[in-house]
Amino acid sequence: MEENSTPIISFSGADILGGENVAVYGLDLQVYPGQIVYIIGKVGSGKTSIFRTITAENRLGAGSGQVCGFDLTRLRPRDVPQLRRRIGVVFQDFQLLMDRTVESNLAFVLKATGWKDASAAAKRIREVLEAVGMQTKAHKMPHQLSGGEQQRIAIARAILNEPEVILADEPTGNLDEETAEEILQLLRQINREKGTAIVMVTHNRSICTRYPGRVFETRDEACREITL
Repeated sequence: MEENSTPIISFSGADILGGENVAVYGLDLQVYPGQIVYIIGKVGSGKTSIFRTITAENRLGAGSGQVCGFDLTRLRPRDVPQLRRRIGVVFQDFQLLMDRTVESNLAFVLKATGWKDASAAAKRIREVLEAVGMQTKAHKMPHQLSGGEQQRIAIARAILNEPEVILADEPTGNLDEETAEEILQLLRQINREKGTAIVMVTHNRSICTRYPGRVFETRDEACREITL
């Protein structure tokens, strides 16, 4: 990270809403290109509310917030899809479309984000599947895949549009220990090779020490950077 680089995500004095109530007061958080940032804390402490504010699912309560060049305080509904094209999202429960193949899952996202050239889309799908080691699974249905394979497909989906940042919400929460480690290594590889920033919400502090990054903790209606 260069000192004069612009943060991908920036909150200053931001009140983060959980529903209609403030979950986190006065958030100050900057995420720069190539960084790994963890948000840890107990269930209900505001981690997911921060996540949902970054993706513009929750409105900002007060203060300032910018994500990938978009001002969250001035964000129009029609701009939300453009914002979300700049970020990749990985969920704990994968959130694949179960009624279509892996290839169709990825094609659906490309079509929704403005890809019109079928051959270019097919090429991009092959590239991301190869990047996550799933190049032989394109014609499988999600239910035919293991949990770890489904999460790899979810990561492939997240990197389709070469996002500046990947948001990962408890990405290993439904996986066994060995598979979880493979997923963490894959995310670290993408971070290292592509320079993609990663913001991970997790309750697992050991991840933060095995794959070092900046750590923020949500606690007592606040979120502050800590040292583990």
